[in-house]
Amino acid sequence: MENEMDRREFTRETILIPEADKIVITFITDNYYDQIRPDDKIAKRHRPPRSVLDGALHAEHGLAYHVETVVAGRSRSFLFDFATDVQGVKRNLGLLEIDLKGLQALALSHDHFDHQAALVDLLGAKRDEIPKGVPFYVGERFFEGTYWRTPDGHVMDLLGLNRENVERLDLVRIVEVRGPTPIVPGAVSTGRIEQVTEYEKIPPVFVAKKGDRFVQEDFIGEQAIVLNAKGKGLVVLSGCAHRGIVNAVKQAQAMTGMERVHAIIGGFHLTGARPEVIQRTIADIKAIRPDYVVPAHCTGFEAIAAFAREMPDQFILNTAGTRYIM
Repeated sequence: MENEMDRREFTRETILIPEADKIVITFITDNYYDQIRPDDKIAKRHRPPRSVLDGALHAEHGLAYHVETVVAGRSRSFLFDFATDVQGVKRNLGLLEIDLKGLQALALSHDHFDHQAALVDLLGAKRDEIPKGVPFYVGERFFEGTYWRTPDGHVMDLLGLNRENVERLDLVRIVEVRGPTPIVPGAVSTGRIEQVTEYEKIPPVFVAKKGDRFVQEDFIGEQAIVLNAKGKGLVVLSGCAHRGIVNAVKQAQAMTGMERVHAIIGGFHLTGARPEVIQRTIADIKAIRPDYVVPAHCTGFEAIAAFAREMPDQFILNTAGTRYIM
């Protein structure tokens, strides 16, 4: 367990994120795909370039992003999360015409299969395209493994990433982060996300292995990405937000000293949450007053519907292949 000195250290640290003249966040894949859904606000939908069948994107219970920032006239890009099915991810990378040769970094939100099961095979298949030695940012205590306890008491391995399998590729440089850490100009990892809300609790079904016993998982190594859209405010990009999407946004505000939030995008992990937790989350997000809110992946139908109903001017329904241009 972290001590009080660690906690104070992380909450007081601030970091300056260079303003990005342009930010493009592309959902390489997500849980949902709609080929004919129209563009919406800052969301630009993927359109099949040829036939509707040949151009159809892969969707799954998984999440993967490509992020581009333009700072001082120069473009940088990185991948954040890598989803589950390597064939589907490779297909979507091709259809979305994402250039891996220009990557400056890779990053992973947390060690669950739906965010990283495709990673090793993808790196192996694309090793001639991905620059050798590219930094791969992961959170603290990342490679310890993570598990799910079923209602009957059975513990299921959530297929944590094996460090040796990554290092064996001799392609990336693993960087473990604790506090705010620049990924590329205009984008910073939160590192550790403090839990300051009372209601955003980690469900007891998530457990970690300590020696020969299982204990409550704390997701201390989960990270989100924070970007700074010029003249618009912060953009918070989440993987699953196991430590709370409101906590992730508050962390972004605290670490930058900036209050204005342009967009909150990604998994909010409210699937199966109690209605009162969903309502408290929405109330706090409303109080933050983002320009846009894009709940995706593990947010769950009930929470997505509630955001659509209660924040119609800010809400955007996500689909695999959508690009958010800010």
